[in-house]
Amino acid sequence: MATAAVIPPDNTTIPSYGRVEPGSQQLKAANYPFTSPVSSVDASAVATEWVDAFDQALSAEGASAVKNLFLQGSCWRDQLGLSWDYHSLNGPDKIVSFLKSAPGGSRVKSIKIDDSNSTRKPTVAPVDFKGKVNGVASFLTVDTDVGRGRGVVRLLQDAGDGNKWKAFTLFTAMHELKGYEETIGENRPQGVDHGGKVGRRNWQEKRTATENYEGELEPIVLIIGAGQGGLTSAARLHQLQIPTLIIDKNPRIGDNWRNRYHQLVLHDPVWYDHLPYAPFPSSWPIFTPKDKLAEWFESYARLMELNVWTSTTLSDAEWDDQERQWTVTMNRKRADGKTETRTLHPRHIIQATGHSGEMRMPSIRGMDGFVGDRLCHSSQFKGARQVLDGQKKRAIVVGCCNSGHDIAQDFYEHGFDVTIVQRSSTYVMSSKNGLEVLLGGLYEEGGPETEDADLMFMSIPNAMLKRMHQEATAEISQRDKALLEGLVKAGFRLDDGPDDAGFFMKYFQRGGGYYIDVGCSQLIIDGKIKVKQGQEIEEVKPNGLLFADGSMQEADEIIFATGYDNMRGTARKIFGDELAERVKVRYWMSPSRMSGQMADPSQDVWGFDEEGELRTMWRRTGHPGFWFFGGNLALCRYYSRMLALQIKAMECGIMKYEDR
Repeated sequence: MATAAVIPPDNTTIPSYGRVEPGSQQLKAANYPFTSPVSSVDASAVATEWVDAFDQALSAEGASAVKNLFLQGSCWRDQLGLSWDYHSLNGPDKIVSFLKSAPGGSRVKSIKIDDSNSTRKPTVAPVDFKGKVNGVASFLTVDTDVGRGRGVVRLLQDAGDGNKWKAFTLFTAMHELKGYEETIGENRPQGVDHGGKVGRRNWQEKRTATENYEGELEPIVLIIGAGQGGLTSAARLHQLQIPTLIIDKNPRIGDNWRNRYHQLVLHDPVWYDHLPYAPFPSSWPIFTPKDKLAEWFESYARLMELNVWTSTTLSDAEWDDQERQWTVTMNRKRADGKTETRTLHPRHIIQATGHSGEMRMPSIRGMDGFVGDRLCHSSQFKGARQVLDGQKKRAIVVGCCNSGHDIAQDFYEHGFDVTIVQRSSTYVMSSKNGLEVLLGGLYEEGGPETEDADLMFMSIPNAMLKRMHQEATAEISQRDKALLEGLVKAGFRLDDGPDDAGFFMKYFQRGGGYYIDVGCSQLIIDGKIKVKQGQEIEEVKPNGLLFADGSMQEADEIIFATGYDNMRGTARKIFGDELAERVKVRYWMSPSRMSGQMADPSQDVWGFDEEGELRTMWRRTGHPGFWFFGGNLALCRYYSRMLALQIKAMECGIMKYEDR
């Protein structure tokens, strides 16, 4: 695991399924270590002995003794515990080097065994997907110089060093700041001011004043976008008592889902999708329809007392480097139909407009001359119209990921003759088998508590996750053998993702390129949806598409499910070139220096950095006071805490933007 990433690849020389976001790294899958087999062992005694030795080594001068507690090829993954960033420190030498570089020594001061429930206590468990490499795993509590957190350690016997138990992976994450804990549980608010106070306002009056930022009230954080990213980060900030305002251009909270195509249902199961503080009820369906999710978002914002201005657009935003604050001007359409202009001065702006950016609509000769019923991007597609008896309607869907398949299926179900255009290849797994293999044991009925499941998932360094998912992808492919063979026979081109690592790695590496099958694949196999494979579009004709091979496909409707651009493109559109270019500057995180800057012309959003962590998202962007936030519901649930802690630490003077 010591070499988690390699030289950035030339995207022009590799297949599309192996391509990465510009400037990001091709993540190299980790290797399992050579270790002695585990038979009978006292897991609690093994974990306790290692934790005690680790605490002693941390407190020792220079922390050099830590090196002997980690296997070669091991990794310490940390989130805000060792520094104010995310790190995967690969190998004992890098771990020790990082610890020695810290001016005050390790910021992680101690760890303890967490045996507070059956999931967390030390146990014999595999570290690989197939269950052939077994060791001891335990949850941990973590104490840092400024906070408290949680962690997970996985120990293996070092066959080259007398079968000593050493760490294969260590994960530490800060979850709260000392003295600035969330207002939940025993810290919950009183809810009332008792006593005889003249002019005392009730809850609703105070809530209205806060929501509208009346008088001298100002938000510290402005969030753009009221989807899962905006709502979860606002909820976390609210519990840390950071005044926050969300703005969204849509008339209602949830419209970012409500306005999407008619048949959209989440492909992730309910156990994976809970929001912080208010999980879905036990009656919630396994797969959530888009309109139901939109309703939940509206309810969530009210229940969590989030300040949201809908029908609001940002007209101007200026950053003051000296004052370290923004001046933003917004146009807000109020409930009475009047539009007001407000100028506010937040110290942070979070762009939560989705982990993708603007729609990627190709420019093809002849588009303006199409005379059919509809030609649009998938984000503009509201649903297929029913074909009437005696009519013949033809639809072409360009693009073969989740949206493309769902839209093609929608057209078929409404009586259209449908062709799906696949220009390269697609990773396909069935919803049943894929999610059972990838999420089983963590996110399922009767599974661990959501926070425990999140911790177990996050505790796996991405390089090791890639290795495990190579094996998981092979297992899914075996279970889906008949489905995949049928697709190939139908002329549909398949791939297994980057380095055969499947769905998750495609998502992390490039944000797309896959289909979780919920029925469309069988329609393709049965010939009910036709496939045009491997041909670029030469021209849009008035009545269809002309392909590079000279063939012509007629259509009444053409939908381009061609994905989205990078989030930085949206930032450029909203804030201008200066900000978009500045997010290319990222802070040094090497062990040899505390802070500083370097210009990285390829630095962008999403994809892996040199350590194997996702770039720029949920962490400092290079522009003070500006943050990117996005991802699916699970990632938003988890990283909303991490982002909120960084902002709280800055606002309390615990950290500076330039700190390591």
